[in-house]
Amino acid sequence: MNANKQTTIDRYPTSLRLLHWVRAVIITGLLWAGWHMTGMNDEVASKFELYYPWHKSFGVLAFLLVLTQIAVRFFTPNIPQPLATLMPYEQMLSRLIQRVMYALLVIVPLMGYSMSSTFTLSDGVFFFGVNLPELLPKNDDWFVVFQLLHKVFAYTLLALIVLHIAGALKHRFYDKDPRNDVLRRML
Repeated sequence: MNANKQTTIDRYPTSLRLLHWVRAVIITGLLWAGWHMTGMNDEVASKFELYYPWHKSFGVLAFLLVLTQIAVRFFTPNIPQPLATLMPYEQMLSRLIQRVMYALLVIVPLMGYSMSSTFTLSDGVFFFGVNLPELLPKNDDWFVVFQLLHKVFAYTLLALIVLHIAGALKHRFYDKDPRNDVLRRML
């Protein structure tokens, strides 16, 4: 092997690519459902009989998927590094956005769980028919805090997702250097 030739990993492992795209679809659905259901009138039966239970179930699923993704990523030795062809600020911004997104992908569902656990009128958090234990005491004052945090962090996550997608599309279609195409690593 040539000493000057550097071995690079071009694509993420199949397991991480699959987890990424499944989670992306679920998170997109959760963001849409959360926005849609909170805008619905409380008299609409489907708001509490359909939207909230499914939102909670898929929220728990998204939480479990991101924990799985973090574990797989931690135990996978060959993860692609930021492309050397990107500008240093782009590499730094990419790392920062990715880390904050991972943090929010854990925090947002925890705030949602905390909302359901503390709300006095909540019937709990169901995970596709299984009633999960409520670890926090009922307290509507805390519910208001968790509700605000869930909303603020969810919108922050949405903004970072938009930046993430915009960055990937910029590198794929706008950059003059085709080696900057980061999207191919996830396809």
